[in-house]
Amino acid sequence: MPKNQQRAWLEYLERSEKQKAIDKQTLADEQKAAAEAYGVWKEKNMYGRKVMGIERTTFVIGPDGKIEKIYGKVKAKGHAAAVLAEL
Repeated sequence: MPKNQQRAWLEYLERSEKQKAIDKQTLADEQKAAAEAYGVWKEKNMYGRKVMGIERTTFVIGPDGKIEKIYGKVKAKGHAAAVLAEL
């Protein structure tokens, strides 16, 4: 998760009534190792140009370390609240 998104996510969690119910561990992937491992570092089309970038994806990882749910190609607006409501 890019640092600016990480900060916004943590600020959202702090305001959330459910903040005590979830663990707030996040990471910054500056070398793109996790993005490549999770398959979200992809070629994108930006203003007609092909560029590499992150495909916005949310992974819900359970206490056992296994992926429980994947939300692909998400839109930022309202997504965090929707995921939090499902937890």
